[in-house]
Amino acid sequence: MLEKTKLYYLYLKNKLTVKKPWDMIIIFVLNILLTIPVFIIAHQNLIDWHWTGHLDRILIFLFILIAIQLILRAFRRITLISIGIYLIILIIGTIFGGYGFKRVFDDYKYMLYYMAENNNPENIIISKLLPFPNKSKVERAIEFENPRVRNFAIMSANKHFKSIKGYSDYSTLIQCFAVFKEINSRWTYVSDPKGKDYIATASESLNYLSGDCDDHSILMAACIKSIGGTPRLIHTDGHIYPEILIGSKKDFEEVNFIIQEVLFKEEVNNQSLHYHIDEYNQIWLNLDYTAKYPGGPFLNESILGALTLY
Repeated sequence: MLEKTKLYYLYLKNKLTVKKPWDMIIIFVLNILLTIPVFIIAHQNLIDWHWTGHLDRILIFLFILIAIQLILRAFRRITLISIGIYLIILIIGTIFGGYGFKRVFDDYKYMLYYMAENNNPENIIISKLLPFPNKSKVERAIEFENPRVRNFAIMSANKHFKSIKGYSDYSTLIQCFAVFKEINSRWTYVSDPKGKDYIATASESLNYLSGDCDDHSILMAACIKSIGGTPRLIHTDGHIYPEILIGSKKDFEEVNFIIQEVLFKEEVNNQSLHYHIDEYNQIWLNLDYTAKYPGGPFLNESILGALTLY
């Protein structure tokens, strides 16, 4: 019996073994896919020595490439088995309409694009790992590329604050505040079905501009992202709300004046704006459905998780 089991194990091992040189080719392709985002993080965070022909960056890339290749080769069997399992999951997702090859390609493409544009590219990876309720459903619901969502955001930007001049550096933020004004002035809170957490897509919420806090946050985030803003969703105790990236303290001083004295003077009425400062000293302004102006009072200030849409 033991001998038969051993023979069967050897048979399976032989069948599942990737023959040379395909094993090394597969590992090298995986290495390239891993090296690129790691290099972007290193490039943005390490001092630029300004060597001729960017030789310092080339050496950093090669160092990362070789290091990851050695690690993957050292764990070759585990690596190949993991890739095999992952491919099976993607095939199933593609066939049954779940997370498939197209979603992987799109996510990887967007990740590289926004990492290259961001001063702290590691944030994009970290934001994908933070705990967040119904994270995958929420991400799918934020349809910032949906034409209806973008058209609504453009309509809002044309309806509010279009005549405001002299703040070209903050034109995108002003347009995002126009989206905030349009949504929050028309939003009706409607609860989910009893005992069920219903996640409405952004385009679905556009039908009646109604829903609960996560529906509002999804729509706000989708619209803001569709016109170039950077939103994030904050998960707190029993509540989710959206915030928008303002930038540095200097940016906040300018935006604070624009909100208080130009865009929402009556709504603010000399009250303070409410915001969070992240680990990179970047300021995020509250856009909750309960707020009458960007930076209105928090319904719940604590942060249990964040989903950032770079």
